[in-house]
Amino acid sequence: MDLLSLDLQFFSGEKTEKATPKKRQDARKKGQVAKSQDINTSVLLLAIFLFLWMAGKYLLGILLNLFRHSYQDYLLMDITEQNLSSFFTVILREMASFLGPILIIALVAAVAANYAQVGFLFSTEAIQMKLEKINPIQGFKKIFSLRSLVELIKSILKISFVGAIAFGILWNRLDEILVLSQKSIGTALATLGTITVQMGLFCSGGLLFLAILDYLYQKFDFEKNIRMSKQDIKDEYKNIEGDPLIKSKIKQRQREMAMRRMMQEVPKADVVITNPTHFAVALKYDEEKLDAPYVVAKGVDYVAQKIKLIAKENDVITVENRPLARALYSQTEIGDAIPEEFFKAVAELLAFVYRTKNKI
Repeated sequence: MDLLSLDLQFFSGEKTEKATPKKRQDARKKGQVAKSQDINTSVLLLAIFLFLWMAGKYLLGILLNLFRHSYQDYLLMDITEQNLSSFFTVILREMASFLGPILIIALVAAVAANYAQVGFLFSTEAIQMKLEKINPIQGFKKIFSLRSLVELIKSILKISFVGAIAFGILWNRLDEILVLSQKSIGTALATLGTITVQMGLFCSGGLLFLAILDYLYQKFDFEKNIRMSKQDIKDEYKNIEGDPLIKSKIKQRQREMAMRRMMQEVPKADVVITNPTHFAVALKYDEEKLDAPYVVAKGVDYVAQKIKLIAKENDVITVENRPLARALYSQTEIGDAIPEEFFKAVAELLAFVYRTKNKI
């Protein structure tokens, strides 16, 4: 029997269950999400090279204009404080018009790639200083871990894959490259620019393909790391909903308090209608509170006997009326006025009570 209980404890500790929504939310607050950095890099490169491919002539015009002004105008200018200020202002403006669109495209691509993976996420826990991060023992464990081996294989695969794409493009355009020395500088630069952009597009596209595979792996690894054991789920449920034993005790305590409050109202009742052994309903008529008699206490079996005992101790008249007691118990709650169909029967009982107490 002891061995069986040990086995059950062992298996209950295995992390075989999918993470609960709360577990995922807690991990997200800590900055732990399924994310591939290669997605950001590949999308960034692809966006930049696409922009270079589409806006190459525009950027070339800015660059040529910068060189033209530099060699034709700026070299012949007199070096004065005013000229230098004007010169640097123009140079910075032209460089901004050249680099600005590229930087904006890079920023938008990086933000879009990151948002597509994890949405909007801001967490300070990922950048907090933790001593275990500089622990050499933990560092060696990370170096020789399975994850490090996977990262090494991924890096080799990326280099080989991207290198093969670049080599294929160069091999395909080898004839053009070999005759560049026989062409003008402008034509040679234009050819090299075209080859570079083409290589960048295909290599970044290939890197994006590998990044998607890496993202799937990261998602699988993340799901595996946040798995929970059956005991973890039970503990989480207890933390959220509260320990069932404690909850039952709280409910029991609440019932006891409600019962005491109800019993404290019995001495104030005008009449207690009984079954006589199973049901008891205590009624009171207060025209300032309600237009009809209302229920101040009710109970069945033990509670009914308790109500009758308190009524007897406080000289509250008890009247036996089986059908009325049953009907009032099932159709009313404590504090409710009695239904209209019982007005006549209850009025007769109250009249009898008042006569008995010499109130009328």
